[in-house]
Amino acid sequence: MRRALLVFACMTWILLPAGAVDASVMVSPGQITVPPIDSVNPIGILEDVSEHVPGLEGGLSTSLNILILLTVLSLAPALLILCTCFTRIVIVLSLLRQALGTQGLPPSQVIVGLSLFITFVVMAPTFRQMYDEGLRPYLDGSQPNQLVAWNQAKQPLRNFMFEQIETTGNWSGVYMIMNYRGMDTSDPASLSRSDVDMLTLVPAYVLSELKVAFLIGFRVYLPFLVIDMVISSLLISMGMLMLPPVLISLPFKLLLFVLVDGWQLVVGSLMTSFAQPHLGTLMAIPIG
Repeated sequence: MRRALLVFACMTWILLPAGAVDASVMVSPGQITVPPIDSVNPIGILEDVSEHVPGLEGGLSTSLNILILLTVLSLAPALLILCTCFTRIVIVLSLLRQALGTQGLPPSQVIVGLSLFITFVVMAPTFRQMYDEGLRPYLDGSQPNQLVAWNQAKQPLRNFMFEQIETTGNWSGVYMIMNYRGMDTSDPASLSRSDVDMLTLVPAYVLSELKVAFLIGFRVYLPFLVIDMVISSLLISMGMLMLPPVLISLPFKLLLFVLVDGWQLVVGSLMTSFAQPHLGTLMAIPIG
């Protein structure tokens, strides 16, 4: 309700015609001073109103909060794709569709949508911890420092990415980026996770996820490749060279996939392939 009143007051001052307000008009004490209409600044109005509306004292001004919110929303798709388990899931499901040979079935919207919801399921503990430790204290006002709130909010996500790299053993990407940035990695035992910033961690994590996704996709491909080879050999031995093997193997691949409940098997294996951190901060743990 307070924010609605704030927006209404701002829109009222912005839409007033020139000369509609006297520059000398002063309202009662404790109220907002009306500036000359020619010098009205929307950002200044937001800051002035935020100082007088109860509940908006302290912290960033409303205009800066809106700017930060819009910035975060613009970066949200990239963060969702690169810093979560979405990359591995969508690549494996896309390779599964190619292995089945069903052309555009399931549609890309279904693949992406399923990957998105599986990502929410896997990342739910991490997102909850990010909200409890970083975002909620900042919104409640118990932690007014934005930098501290940011560090507390990103730490669970860092732990998640470190845990995936640790589980798969793909530290080579971390060392490569650190070496390119001029950091000394000659003694990995002396390095800790706190030495790896987000600028190094995010691309190293993406490289790790790409490697793991293609390895899983290779394993998914093998059963269908065997079926294609068997069908192709049978057709050649029968002299049916002009009949496309894919046309015959597709029903058998679909039948095999349905009999083993393939979608549940693949999705379940994907969800269990992610390691969940359980040790809190984990910043002092050596890397490698």
